[in-house]
Amino acid sequence: MRDCYCTVNLDQEEVFRTKIVEKSVLNLFWMEMYFRGVIAYLKLCFWFVLFTGKVAIQKEDLQKYHNRDTWFQLQHVDADSEVQGKVHLELRLSEVITDTGVVCHKLATRVLECQGLPIVNGQCDPYATVTLAGPSRQVTRPSSYNKKSQFDIEDVDEVDKMEIRVDLWNASNLKFGDEFLGELRLPLKFLRQSSSYEAWYFLQPRDNGNKSLKPDDLGSLRLNVVYTEDHVFSSDYYSPLRDLLLKSADVEPVSASAAHILGEVCREKQEAAIPLVRLFLHYGRIVPFISAIASAEVKRTQDPNTIFRGNSLTSKCIDETMKLAGMHYLQVTLKPIIDEICQVHKPCEIDPVKLKDGENLENNRENLRQYVDRIFTVITKSGVSCPTVMCDIFFSLRESAAKRFQGDPDVRYTAVSSFIFLRFFAPAILSPNLFQLTPHHPDPQTSRTLTLISKTIQTLGSLSKSKSCKIWYIVVTAVVLFTRFMIKRAQGRKRFGMKNFKKRWFRLTNHEFTYQKSKGDHPLCSIPIENILAVERLEEESFKMKNMFQVIQPERRVLYIQANNCVEAKDWIDILTKVSQCNKKRQCRYQDVSDMQALRCFQRSFLLTLLMLGLPANIQLDIDGDRETERIYSLFNLYMPKLEKMQEACGSKSVYDGPEEEEYSTFIIDDPKETYKTLKLIIEGVGTLEQEHAQYKRDKFKKTKYGSQEHPIGDKSFQTYIRQQSEISAHSI
Repeated sequence: MRDCYCTVNLDQEEVFRTKIVEKSVLNLFWMEMYFRGVIAYLKLCFWFVLFTGKVAIQKEDLQKYHNRDTWFQLQHVDADSEVQGKVHLELRLSEVITDTGVVCHKLATRVLECQGLPIVNGQCDPYATVTLAGPSRQVTRPSSYNKKSQFDIEDVDEVDKMEIRVDLWNASNLKFGDEFLGELRLPLKFLRQSSSYEAWYFLQPRDNGNKSLKPDDLGSLRLNVVYTEDHVFSSDYYSPLRDLLLKSADVEPVSASAAHILGEVCREKQEAAIPLVRLFLHYGRIVPFISAIASAEVKRTQDPNTIFRGNSLTSKCIDETMKLAGMHYLQVTLKPIIDEICQVHKPCEIDPVKLKDGENLENNRENLRQYVDRIFTVITKSGVSCPTVMCDIFFSLRESAAKRFQGDPDVRYTAVSSFIFLRFFAPAILSPNLFQLTPHHPDPQTSRTLTLISKTIQTLGSLSKSKSCKIWYIVVTAVVLFTRFMIKRAQGRKRFGMKNFKKRWFRLTNHEFTYQKSKGDHPLCSIPIENILAVERLEEESFKMKNMFQVIQPERRVLYIQANNCVEAKDWIDILTKVSQCNKKRQCRYQDVSDMQALRCFQRSFLLTLLMLGLPANIQLDIDGDRETERIYSLFNLYMPKLEKMQEACGSKSVYDGPEEEEYSTFIIDDPKETYKTLKLIIEGVGTLEQEHAQYKRDKFKKTKYGSQEHPIGDKSFQTYIRQQSEISAHSI
């Protein structure tokens, strides 16, 4: 019996942790999902760590396991196998005549540069050793980025039997020695065909020959990985398809619109809802679109008790809208009470069978009643904090339900409560970590308390007759958006003196960005939101520290901050960018040249489109409309057989006015002629984009060389490189 959990690591850095399964047997089950939408954080591989075992998947292999359950044998966790990064290597083999007249081979190796090496204890001081190994001898030389290592080989026949090994190490002052970063092993016989090779390679784990553990000794892990990679063109490529989608709210009937058709052909409604909601939010069309599809669904509903209770396109779109627009609303409403529940640990168990020794049932029931009362009260009084876009959608739902079921006076409220309580507040209470209310899963006792509260809130929300919230929204108080301990560098107010790094408590509200020594202390520094000119990520070499970003203020003052991990760094950059992007003096780009340590920083554009009103401190959603249209195109292309099947159904309905054929019964087709016209436009638009993608792939194939920085060699065997080069040459011919 063990307490088990699983972690997800990107490039050796933990970014997600599952809940703990207490006292479990060794056959256990997690049903949890971690989503990372930013491809930049997927540098090399995932590590799924279970007990003392792991499953490692390299980025280039993710597509093999896309969207299907796969059993992976757990491997032993070995520090020498935890490698990442790539190295640019140059090899030259030449014949020289010595003073004695003997012909020998001279091998020169050079490590030109490396990328993506791990940061060990906040820094990375790498060096390389080069080893020439053969049947009868082995010679090792140290190397650096600007120094060649040379070997003289007198026996010509020995060349074909030798290999060169390049090991990368991180210099460390720790007593147990330097850290191994990775290695390359390359046979020399192929250098006889060409005197020089230069290529990029992925670093490989050390081959130490340790075979004491069989692969099945540690068990296995069943995993489902969904991996997508989109190539986004410029906006003009997407105009026909994008315009067709954005007109969906105005199409009569809405079931004949492109957006509704996407929901019909996708295997899961969630697939269609995510890009559709983001696209319509980006162009300010989400409310009319959801109003149209919701009204159509209400008309098809026969029983008011089942209104919006299914997993329809309407329900999924509203869920996704609430997640995007309502996250700060949850922070304001629930976070203070959730934090208290997690910290105080009041017993709330009301099942007599589950009571622990010393617990009193009546006291527990009173604790639970107080928590439920407080949460229900803050929810019902949070109307002024509800985002405008959510209120507008709820108003539309209320009006559609009341018009459809005029004899039921309560349906206008249950239509709204089915979302705001059952699909928004109750899930956030049940799993606060999924809604950014807590950093990790709560402990088992707290989780049980939150489960009881969530179930009670669901019941109250289903039966309550409370009045709907007002359809307007203003911010009257400071809203705490983000808090965390981070490392800051002295801002250099004095021209001379130490610019050291210290741990501080950072706090961001809709009015100011502050830091202090400890939580609750008086702020040491306060930066008004309107004074933030730019927020940018710093490259690791700027301070030889990972996860650094900078906040630029007037008069060229810069605040340098190190986040705890890559995910938190992105979250801070995103939210600081959003709250400040409407500042009048905001800079499009910034390059810090006043501090010699800040060698380079990413330049990025902050001129983002104004998406919607009503969010505190002008927080806007950072959405790329072209990327979402590309995602929708990919879905249409994936489900092209269903689109063609739907076309057949429209034709059948138009010419055959009888009982519906069973093979077409899965589609909602209210107007066959209008639906057919839309389908024709969709298929034409998808076909045009498919041609552009095919041309892009052909051009990329011609330009990308195997062994280049964009396409490093990932296999230990040098023969792989030669074979790939031959295949590429043959294909080009």
